[in-house]
Amino acid sequence: MSTAHTPAERRQLVQQLPPLGDADARPIQRFLDAIWAEQGLARASLDSYRRDLEGLARWRDGAAGGLVGIDRAGLFDYLAWRTRHGWSARSNARLLSVLRAFYGHALRRGERQDDPSALLEPPKLPRALPKALTESQIEALLGAPDIGSPEGLRDRAMLELMYAAGLRVSELVNLPANAVNLRQGALRVTGKGSKDRLVPLGEESQHWLERYLSQARPQLTGGRNVPAMEGGQVPLFVGSERNPLSRQQFWSLVKRCAGMAGIDPARISPHGLRHSFATHLLNHGADLRALQMLLGHSSLSTTQIYTLVAREHLQKLHRKHHPRG
Repeated sequence: MSTAHTPAERRQLVQQLPPLGDADARPIQRFLDAIWAEQGLARASLDSYRRDLEGLARWRDGAAGGLVGIDRAGLFDYLAWRTRHGWSARSNARLLSVLRAFYGHALRRGERQDDPSALLEPPKLPRALPKALTESQIEALLGAPDIGSPEGLRDRAMLELMYAAGLRVSELVNLPANAVNLRQGALRVTGKGSKDRLVPLGEESQHWLERYLSQARPQLTGGRNVPAMEGGQVPLFVGSERNPLSRQQFWSLVKRCAGMAGIDPARISPHGLRHSFATHLLNHGADLRALQMLLGHSSLSTTQIYTLVAREHLQKLHRKHHPRG
C-alpha cells in the first residue's frame, strides 16, 4: 500500500538521499548544456530537468554504473519508489519525458547502446480541464485592488494585463520595461523556449498600464534606477524594494484580491486569468489558430483543451435556457 507524503515530506525525503557524485554530475551537465544549445530552454525548465536527473542519480548512488549505466528495471524501481512516496502521475510522466531526452542524448554520444526508458509506459493522466472564472468574477477580481495606493495601482495593472494578454505568471513577472509599446498598443512577450510573440494590449489594460507607469512606478522606485534582471533588462513591474515581484508574491496578491472579490479560493489557480482569457475568447467566437498564437502554444493540440471548457459552458447555457434543455 502506497504512503502519501506532503510536498514538504517529499523534499525532506530527497534531502536524506546521498549527495550527488561527480560521475553523475558530469553527464547531467553535458546534457543540460546540449539541450540548452539545441532548444533554448528557459532557466526554469533547465532547473527542473536538473532536479529530476539529480534525484534519480542520488537515489541510485553510483550503483551499477550510476545514472548513465542504469537498466530498465532500475528505472522501474525508481518510479515505483516515487509512487509509493506520493509523487503524482503527472510528476512521474514529466520525469519519464526528461529521462527519454537524457538517454537519447547518451545514445547519440555513444555512452549507451540502448535506451532503458524506451519501453516504460507513461502513467495514465486524468484530463483536467483548466479552471476559468466567469466574466462577472473577472470583473470583481480586477476591481479588487486599492488603486489609491501605488501597490494597488500596480496590482490592478498586472491583473488587467495578464487577463488582456493571456500571459503565463512567469511571463508577467519577468516582463522587461521595454516590452511595452503603448503607442502601438502591443506587448512583446518572451515565452517558453525563448520564443517571442506580439500580443495586443486592449484599451483597458493599456489605460491601467499608462496610469501605473506615470503614477505608481515612480513612487515605488523613489525616482531611483531599477536594478536590472538577469539578462540586463529592467523589469516593468517592481515592488517597494525596486525588485521585480516573484511568482509567489504575485500568487499571494491574486489570492488576496480573490478574497476581497468574494471568489472561492478553490476557483483560483496561478494561471486562472490566462485560462479565463482563453475560455472567454472562445466563448465570444475567437478562432482557435489565433488563440494558439496569442497563448504562445507550439502545438494546436495544447490549445484545443480550451474548446472543451467552452463547450461545457455552452452546454450549461443550453440546459438552463432552452425549453427542452
